[in-house]
Amino acid sequence: MARKILVADDEQHILDTVGAYLRQEGFQVLAVRNGRDALFTFRHEKPDLVILDVMMPEMDGWSVARQIRKESDVPLLFLTARVDETDQLIGLEIGADEYMTKPFSPRLVAARVRALLRRAYGELASEATVWRLREVEVNADTRIVTVRGQRIDLTPSEFGIMQALIARPGRVFTRMELLDHIQGEAYAAYERTVDVHVKNVRAKIEVDARNPEYIETVYGVGYRMRPEHE
Repeated sequence: MARKILVADDEQHILDTVGAYLRQEGFQVLAVRNGRDALFTFRHEKPDLVILDVMMPEMDGWSVARQIRKESDVPLLFLTARVDETDQLIGLEIGADEYMTKPFSPRLVAARVRALLRRAYGELASEATVWRLREVEVNADTRIVTVRGQRIDLTPSEFGIMQALIARPGRVFTRMELLDHIQGEAYAAYERTVDVHVKNVRAKIEVDARNPEYIETVYGVGYRMRPEHE
């Protein structure tokens, strides 16, 4: 069955262009022109991925994304004319997996959609792969993460970072290495994206995110997972 992609943008030509490329890729496209319709469609159609503009009538994209994140860890991509760095950080802190600015290449949008879907719903590994470190467990097959016996919800990008780090405790990953890992394709992208995703993961797994027990910052380099005995 074709994956369902919800595209919300108040500009009809954006909906037409992005929708055409996604349909060529074999996706089912749900197109809406305001935030309230986006949230209604999300709740009733259960799309596999959501693309949101920020500035939409009736309900802006940030408000829609916040509500979606209360209900789901579905892959989320912002596609917007807002190019300010602060806006990008807000989008990522809300829980977006990607943030693309207009003007954009529809072909690149489709490629990023494919990458996000692979990360979120990719083929299961031939063997079960489970990593445990102290009170954290990450299961790559089920994509379930538990911390201190409680299941936590991670976005696809957050899960990708967590999986990379816990699979090799003690190994220092640069931001570009983590970016390549979570995007699945060699995009030239915004490195601070990784900082925001790590901040979000820490908020979910650490007892005190300001003094992390698990994910350490290696200043001037990147991040690592603190090993069991150190």
